[in-house]
Amino acid sequence: MKNAQSKTTYLKDYNPSEFTIDKSELFFDLYEERTLVSSKLLFKKNLKINSNASDILFLHGKDLTLESLKLDNVKLSPDKYISDAESLTIPDLSVILGRDPVEFVLECVTKIEPQNNTALEGLYKSKKMFCTQCEAEGFRRITYYLDRPDVMSSFTTTISADKDKYPTLLSNGNKIDEGYIEGDSSRHWVTWEDPFKKPSYLFALVAGNLVSLDDTFITCSNRTIKLQIFVESKDIDKCNHAMSSLKNSMRWDEEVYGREYDLDIFMIVAVDDFNMGAMENKGLNIFNTSCVLANSRTTTDAAFQRVEAVVAHEYFHNWSGNRVTCRDWFQLSLKEGFTVFRDSEFSADMGSRSVKRVEDVAFLKTIQFAEDSGPMSHSVRPDSYIEISNFYTVTIYEKGAEIVRMISNIIGPEYFRKGSDLYFNRHDGEAVTTEEFVSAMEDASDTDLSQFRLWYSQAGTPRISIKSSYNQNEETFTLAIEQSCPATPKQEIKKPFYIPLRIGLLDRGGNALSLVTDSTTSENGSSTDQIFPITESKQKIVFREIKSEPIPSLLRSFSAPVNLDYSYTREELYFLMVHDEDDFNRWNASQLLAIDVIDELQMVDNGSELKIPAILRQAYTGVLKHVLTERGVDKAMVKHLLTLPSESFLLEQSEIADIELIHSVRESILDNLSKDLFGLFEQIYRQNDAVVDYVPDAESIARRSLKNMALNYLVRSGKEEWFDKCAYQFENANNMTDQVAALRALILYGGGGIDIKKRNILRSFYSQWQHEPLVVDQWFVSQAIDPSPNTLQNVKDLMRHEAFDIKNPNKVRSLIGAFCSQNHICFHARNGDGYEFLADSVIELNGINPQIASRLLTPLTRWKKFDNYRQGLMQLQLQRIKATPSLSKDVFEVVQKSTIS
Repeated sequence: MKNAQSKTTYLKDYNPSEFTIDKSELFFDLYEERTLVSSKLLFKKNLKINSNASDILFLHGKDLTLESLKLDNVKLSPDKYISDAESLTIPDLSVILGRDPVEFVLECVTKIEPQNNTALEGLYKSKKMFCTQCEAEGFRRITYYLDRPDVMSSFTTTISADKDKYPTLLSNGNKIDEGYIEGDSSRHWVTWEDPFKKPSYLFALVAGNLVSLDDTFITCSNRTIKLQIFVESKDIDKCNHAMSSLKNSMRWDEEVYGREYDLDIFMIVAVDDFNMGAMENKGLNIFNTSCVLANSRTTTDAAFQRVEAVVAHEYFHNWSGNRVTCRDWFQLSLKEGFTVFRDSEFSADMGSRSVKRVEDVAFLKTIQFAEDSGPMSHSVRPDSYIEISNFYTVTIYEKGAEIVRMISNIIGPEYFRKGSDLYFNRHDGEAVTTEEFVSAMEDASDTDLSQFRLWYSQAGTPRISIKSSYNQNEETFTLAIEQSCPATPKQEIKKPFYIPLRIGLLDRGGNALSLVTDSTTSENGSSTDQIFPITESKQKIVFREIKSEPIPSLLRSFSAPVNLDYSYTREELYFLMVHDEDDFNRWNASQLLAIDVIDELQMVDNGSELKIPAILRQAYTGVLKHVLTERGVDKAMVKHLLTLPSESFLLEQSEIADIELIHSVRESILDNLSKDLFGLFEQIYRQNDAVVDYVPDAESIARRSLKNMALNYLVRSGKEEWFDKCAYQFENANNMTDQVAALRALILYGGGGIDIKKRNILRSFYSQWQHEPLVVDQWFVSQAIDPSPNTLQNVKDLMRHEAFDIKNPNKVRSLIGAFCSQNHICFHARNGDGYEFLADSVIELNGINPQIASRLLTPLTRWKKFDNYRQGLMQLQLQRIKATPSLSKDVFEVVQKSTIS
């Protein structure tokens, strides 16, 4: 391995930059075979540190050809500087300048080749469009710079390109000038100026032949903001939802957080080839097409909701990320965790708060908890990294958001708003740390969060174990609580966390009880729902004035990201499903009941037909009858109540996962339910199968989700009439949600007897949508998750399909990623072919796009979850990847932490 691959960056080694860059003037000359980047940078001594001005200037740079270099207008010869593959150093500033380097101007010209940049970092070409992605360390692929988030500069950017090929030239800020190149009328130029200082990772540039959907937004101070969404002309009919989402986000941020937009224009550009979902570049957001384009013909309900959430997320970054940014990349969750919390609250306000919470927690418990227990486990504020791109994780984002949510719950919404105001006002225009965020919350609420800070520094998922006891004579109900946290890499021993545990108690009639404890006073009174701080390894809560033994409703609304152990009976779980006033805990009770049944059936499975316990059938019957007879029921919540825990979740819940047994038992339960409750599912389908114009609102989305859940059960029944009904829905659907639901129902549940129908329906779908890349992605996913034994070979064949491009991240995620992460029964086939396939794909992608290669690796890092035989097969492939010559830092870090030495 090269030394660069094993070089680790540590938080403890952070030092402020000796220099700042006050002004950055950039000129881009775009051509088909090369791009010339001219930079003029005004450097100043950093007055915030107590040291003499350094005599050495160190700049980041990668894959650059240096054409010329000037210092205070004096051209430097090669002996005056040192350049290597990743940096440029000028060692004797004072000698060259003839004075102390307190202030100076560096002019640099570099040559780059965006058309050959398959890593999609820095400046690159997506199809016929130039675009950028600079977070985290992409700007160094454009020009030599202090490419670190704590160096903030104003930017003036001029772009020159062929007028016919690239009529649209965009960058950050406001457009201040434009014209034609003197002596060459075929080339034009545009100059943009961003008055707000920003780090280089927020720089953006786009050049292409684009059209835009334009609108305006009137701010709370009556300013008019121009809004533009730029796309290829073929996609202009897919922008309205994103525009509506943007305006809703802007209004919500004003009303909820008091944050008004600052520039005169806000732009979004849709890009086909993009490593992430979107990027919050100041005033010029660049989006993966999958996160901005939407219409009823080509977009599912889930994708509509994702567009709304991602547009909001990137817009909210204007304050939580741009105006106040992170000091170093160890503080990444400062902007991402806070902003995920903000976009989650926005989505909850736009739709069903209960459903949003269920969906967020289901994702967290399936994906983030798995990350916490794996070799890549890290704290929300990591201590070290080899490649920062590997830390754009669900721990940083989703767990980081849960930490912010806990703070909000601990201090309350009024003080949380005061704290966020204080944070923004205190640190506007600064690069800060998570400590500044927590301190602002403490100061605004007069709350001590010292112990709470452990959530940022300690990795792993805490576990709270609770035992209850009831004393009839004293009318007390006691909860004995213990907390612990498993060891994680380099953190063997954990201190007790501050865990906000939200609790309710129900009597046997389903009535909420007043929570009276020794801490209850006349001032705070009693309530039926309270948050109790769990701060010790062992702790007790004693409730008084309890007339009969209650059923506790614990960890309501998932008040902390922890694992909870409490010995509910099945009857108590069913009781909570019916009576708990906390919707999240109703759903959680349904999941725990299903898990208990699945665990029992795994114990007794002997190859004979499994019989599901009556209580699960009773629970599902009750929910189905309730939605059929009652008005005003949240159908999206009902759909979640009737959804078994996913195979992914069940795998992660297992100490050692038996994939074949988990798959067969879960499928057997679903098959039994489809037959036993066939009549009810049929009623549900017909009740919700209204032929109406498509609307992506919460009520309509809920109706379609419940209808298509019923369709899955009905197709499972094996009745020919429902194969035909499913095919009819596929052929006649007026929206992509219903069409894809029918497609997948036939593929996943149709059975071997309809292989010809499968092939025909897949052929028909591709023929209909082959010119819509995002719909073709759905086509790839639908085939990748097929549990049929021949799916791996089909996936390999599809990699040779005309629509597949391994250089396009969306295609990779839709085919390779979906197969390896979602199709457990095929990926984990005992012959190990799935593991070899993933390793082959990672090795190929390592030389094309290291970020995507690294993220694709995750399923192999979960090797400890499986039996010894599979562990050996997975380790073999990890070692094979590790031995690959010229392995990227991205991939090396993951395999190094995942392999047995």
